[in-house]
Amino acid sequence: MVPLTAAQWYALAGGLGIGLGLWSLASRLPALMRPRLAGRLAPFLVDVSAEARRMQHPPGVDPGRVLGVVASPALDVFQRLFGGLLGGADALRVRLARAGRGWPVEAYRLRQLLWCVGGLLLGAGLGALAAANGSLAAIVAAPVVGAGTGPLLRDRLLKAEGDRRAARMESELPTVLEFLALSLAAGEGVRDALRRVAATSSGSLAELLRGVVDQTAVGVPLATALTRVGDELRIPALTRCLAHVVGALERGSPLAEVLRVQAADAREHARRDLLESAGKKEIGMMVPLVFLILPVTVAFAVWPAVLALQTQL
Repeated sequence: MVPLTAAQWYALAGGLGIGLGLWSLASRLPALMRPRLAGRLAPFLVDVSAEARRMQHPPGVDPGRVLGVVASPALDVFQRLFGGLLGGADALRVRLARAGRGWPVEAYRLRQLLWCVGGLLLGAGLGALAAANGSLAAIVAAPVVGAGTGPLLRDRLLKAEGDRRAARMESELPTVLEFLALSLAAGEGVRDALRRVAATSSGSLAELLRGVVDQTAVGVPLATALTRVGDELRIPALTRCLAHVVGALERGSPLAEVLRVQAADAREHARRDLLESAGKKEIGMMVPLVFLILPVTVAFAVWPAVLALQTQL
């Protein structure tokens, strides 16, 4: 094998960069980005065509299932070592549901295993650099710390993703409830109102309603589907609202009025959260005010007098 010179490496990197740039520019051309006729008609046929629904919400391909079967022995060892530290399967299913991830527990554990291997390799590289500077203990400590930090960091990212999605759902809840109440007041049924809101709205809560509509289409009772959603996500505001809606469905109460009351309650809850957040931010703003802005202001006020006194003396 003939070794490449520095100029050849630069030429190879430049050629790859130019090729990727030209391909990116070509992919943005209107002639290549023009949607097909089926794609333009799909939004108007989602109520009557399963193929249109599939085009609007294409299923994702998850390579983790195949890799999980191949790497099952290593995954079992990883589960025994880190399973107790990372939490049980039930809590993990709740975090995956809150984040909107349709992964099974085994597929997510495989991703954590990959993060563990990546942390191990990164720690080994840092340990080798530290050993070159004379720190021999880093050869052992850095890979161990990297291997332990990788799964914990992936779990932290999943929790943060779930918290952001839960916050979006809570912010979208009053609008969706009012839309549902308006559809019911106009004379539509509960399932038709849910289908209309799910088809015309966007956001995390609309995706959740689309899942509920799909479940009711295959014969699952609406109350059961709503209860299952509340139990899976465990978002306090959403679970409380769904419990009231299920109770209204079982008792035959006027659902439109229940939804209006729940929308008002959700807005009041959001207002209280906003006031609480503002109170916390007000305390946090005291830190730069006291330690940065106030000393600079005092310095600007006192420094001319000090300079004048030193000049006179």
